[in-house]
Amino acid sequence: MRSIIFLLSIILVNSIVAQELSCVVNVNARQIEGSEKIMFQDMQKDIYQLINGRKWTNDEFESHEKIECSILINLTERISNNQFKGNIQVQASRPVYNSTYKSPILNVRDEDFVVTYSQFEPLQYNESSSNTELVSILSYYIYTILGYNYDSFALEGGTPHFQQAQRIVNFAQSSPELGWKAFEDQNNRYWLVENALSARFKPLRKSYYQIHRLGFDILQQNVDKGRRTITQALRELRPIHNVAPSSYNLQVFFNAKKQEILDLYSEGQPQERIDLSELLITIDPGNSNSYEKLRKGR
Repeated sequence: MRSIIFLLSIILVNSIVAQELSCVVNVNARQIEGSEKIMFQDMQKDIYQLINGRKWTNDEFESHEKIECSILINLTERISNNQFKGNIQVQASRPVYNSTYKSPILNVRDEDFVVTYSQFEPLQYNESSSNTELVSILSYYIYTILGYNYDSFALEGGTPHFQQAQRIVNFAQSSPELGWKAFEDQNNRYWLVENALSARFKPLRKSYYQIHRLGFDILQQNVDKGRRTITQALRELRPIHNVAPSSYNLQVFFNAKKQEILDLYSEGQPQERIDLSELLITIDPGNSNSYEKLRKGR
């Protein structure tokens, strides 16, 4: 019966054009000994329904406009009967105008993942109060995806969604679990959204708009102009590195965009590759080996 209900829910979700997300969900519990397969299948279905079956904004989305994303939850330890530890990886992309290409906008792996799941209780999000740890983490990343997606279409267009993600962080300050508080770590959910809304990270949000709307979206019509815009947007990230070197937000940005940048410039002019590689080695030193190869091209 549950499987039938789930199939009907998929049909219903696919028939509604209002929802914003087309999200693939995968829950992997193979590392948990003696794990009940049905329970984790139900967890996956419930997460899918929460994300894809709810309207998260006031905007209307046609089917072809839905934001493609994926959530991979890897459960590694069973703490108690219904409490689990693991990690969550969130990825999202947006379509490039007049092409079939999808440009990545988010790729983040979160190791602060300790959640409780009750098999026969539906997952529900309440935007005006605290939620369960699992729902809080999922809704936080949904609004983060929305924030970056909207930023890629309009300058700082994602602000309302980042603000909602920040409200979730505020509600979660009483949570005993890691990931929500400023003092715990510089690379956590608190700082990802705190920085996104900070004035000193405005150049990064501007770059999302320039790279996607003014860069990739016009590559089909004017390759040189699109590449110049993308190059300039990357240069404008240097001030962020100067005030916040190796910041979490820059790491998350390059986790999503590194390979795309390498592919775009690998056949560029030698001096262009040299100049860009020097910039990227400076502002994204963690991937310096990849940028060294950029000098040589393909």
